[in-house]
Amino acid sequence: MNRTFYRQIVVFENHFKEFRKKLDRETLKKVYQVLTLIMATEVIPKKFLKHIVGIPGLYEIRVAANRNLFRIFCCLDEGKIIILFNGFQKKTRKTPVKEIEVAEKLMKKYFETKEQNENGE
Repeated sequence: MNRTFYRQIVVFENHFKEFRKKLDRETLKKVYQVLTLIMATEVIPKKFLKHIVGIPGLYEIRVAANRNLFRIFCCLDEGKIIILFNGFQKKTRKTPVKEIEVAEKLMKKYFETKEQNENGE
């Protein structure tokens, strides 16, 4: 099967990789299904990708698996690249401020690092 992808997914640092290591096989399978959907769907439903209110450019990828909710923070770069940051299991109705702050710092660091690399620093 030949698929068209609208986006590319890139992992920034090791935060997502560390999160992924904690997941069981079924949950990890669901995470990859959602990531594939995000890459292969031209218009992503809010059910799977939602903007974080009050933080320009920061989004959360939403995964439901085995009666649990998981969130993976990300941002878009150049419109077609999704940069993955940290992920966590959601246990309350509101997303923990601490997790959002970590993601915001990672997003800022990502763009600073990218700018330095483009400027040859």
